Amino acid sequence: MRVSESMLSLVVLSGALICGCGGASGATPAPSAPAPAPAAAAPTVTSVSAQNGAVIVSLASATSGATIYYTLDGTTPTTSSQVYQAPFLVASNLTVKAIATSPADSASTVATKAFAPNVPPNTLVWSDEFNSSSSSPGQPDAKVWTYDTGNNGFGNNELETYCAWGSNTAPCSTANPSASVGLDGNLHIIARQVSTGTYTSARLKSQGLFSFQYGRVEAKIKIPESQGMWPAFWLLGNNISTINWPACGELDVMEHIDGSNPPLSAAGTPQGYDWVQASIHGSGLNGGTPYHPTGFFAGEWHTYGMIWSKGQVQFYVDDPTKPYETFTPGTGTWPFDTGPQFMLLNLAIGGNWPGPPDSTTVLPSEMLVDYVRIYTN
Repeated sequence: MRVSESMLSLVVLSGALICGCGGASGATPAPSAPAPAPAAAAPTVTSVSAQNGAVIVSLASATSGATIYYTLDGTTPTTSSQVYQAPFLVASNLTVKAIATSPADSASTVATKAFAPNVPPNTLVWSDEFNSSSSSPGQPDAKVWTYDTGNNGFGNNELETYCAWGSNTAPCSTANPSASVGLDGNLHIIARQVSTGTYTSARLKSQGLFSFQYGRVEAKIKIPESQGMWPAFWLLGNNISTINWPACGELDVMEHIDGSNPPLSAAGTPQGYDWVQASIHGSGLNGGTPYHPTGFFAGEWHTYGMIWSKGQVQFYVDDPTKPYETFTPGTGTWPFDTGPQFMLLNLAIGGNWPGPPDSTTVLPSEMLVDYVRIYTN
């Protein structure tokens, strides 16, 4: 049957309407751009008073799991800036700037807060005097000190089990705490032999609770002189939780081994002096020499101190005007201008450096600390 032109046009038009061919109404819409990630909550910058105008600054973000990056030199922080790990002392005029990020959020806006304490040089700005009003030995200030615990050798094949305050897990005992504030106004760190080959002691640290960068820090300490005893007052970078040792930086204000017997010379003969040592550690950076002036006895009370400024670290015993050793950037990576560090006080037993106790070792032995103080420099 012959189809007229008008009928053919109607058929074609009907087919186009049915299949949608060539019709604008059938076009696929362009995909919409994904919504941008929400920004993390900007950090809050808060502070509490320290001493003589200085403050202790804390950073926090309302975004759960956020990482906070901050600067202290007025520059804008990025995710390459130092990570906030602990409250830090501010005793100089500076500006804190911080951002927060999280896996689910983009970087926050920058939080900014300026501090102008205008503290004069050589001013005491923080201290723990280890005073107690208790009628029995008490807990070191829990707002400042926490503890390393266990007996994993701590990288040096040490023999002791470190005990926290209040631990009653054997060989630790609440009846005989390894660290306590005594009625004499001193911190007592006590090394004990609780059974053959089993030793206890304590390692206090301010990690996560208190830190500082630059200034003059000192501690008045009386150390035990006995084979295998290894007392120390030292600092580690806050960033040790994200950057391995020694890249985080270590500052040893005081270490001592060998009892009252000095190390042997290269020829194997006694060198005839008592001594302590300060040292620094970083990536490709190690150094330190013994301090042993004529008549020095390490078993007496001494003040062990460090003067820390940008690009320089100096160590002294008793007199801050007479540093006996100075370190500046040189070979290796200088980590001591990166950010704040936390403090440690401990009495190790045995290990690679001092060797084990022997028949001459006095146990129990005590490391006494009268105070730890920080001054502006």
